[in-house]
Amino acid sequence: MRLPLVLLLLRLPGCFSIEGPESVRGLERESVTVRCDYEPGWETYRKWWCRGAYWDLCRILVQTTGSQQEVKEDRVSIRDNQSHRFLTVTMEKVRQDDTDTYWCGIRKSGPDLGARIRVTIEPEGTLLTTLASMLSRTTANGRAGVSSVSHSRTHYILLVFVKVPILLILVGVLLWLKGLSNNSLTT
Repeated sequence: MRLPLVLLLLRLPGCFSIEGPESVRGLERESVTVRCDYEPGWETYRKWWCRGAYWDLCRILVQTTGSQQEVKEDRVSIRDNQSHRFLTVTMEKVRQDDTDTYWCGIRKSGPDLGARIRVTIEPEGTLLTTLASMLSRTTANGRAGVSSVSHSRTHYILLVFVKVPILLILVGVLLWLKGLSNNSLTT
């Protein structure tokens, strides 16, 4: 008798209709972009982004018009890609006090649909927070949250702190192995 109840709950409208990353990290004074995916059938509905720990009390910061046109309010913009069924929210010039719980949602008759996202803004200028931002891109549910670190900055940091040291280690190992083989030939 319990299994049909679980199956019924999974089929209720709104269950898993919109999903986003569990959390996103960004750096102060940069931009943070969040992508939320939704199921077919919700393309022309209005989408929104709100701030607040509690669903019923969150404050809508920006919402779409039901079209794919970007809408911007203050430092926040939202765009709905209806053909691929995802919305993108960008928060610009973020501050540490922007750290909070946010929701991406779909406006409909009855209760709206929504997905909870934790946004954390780190102080700028430290390597550790930059690396933490890069590592937080993939969340627990496997969805990618886009952090504020630009791709070129991320590539540079990976190049300097990961790729070059690994390359130097590999060259050193190869030279060491070559030296060992040369020593064994001469003895």
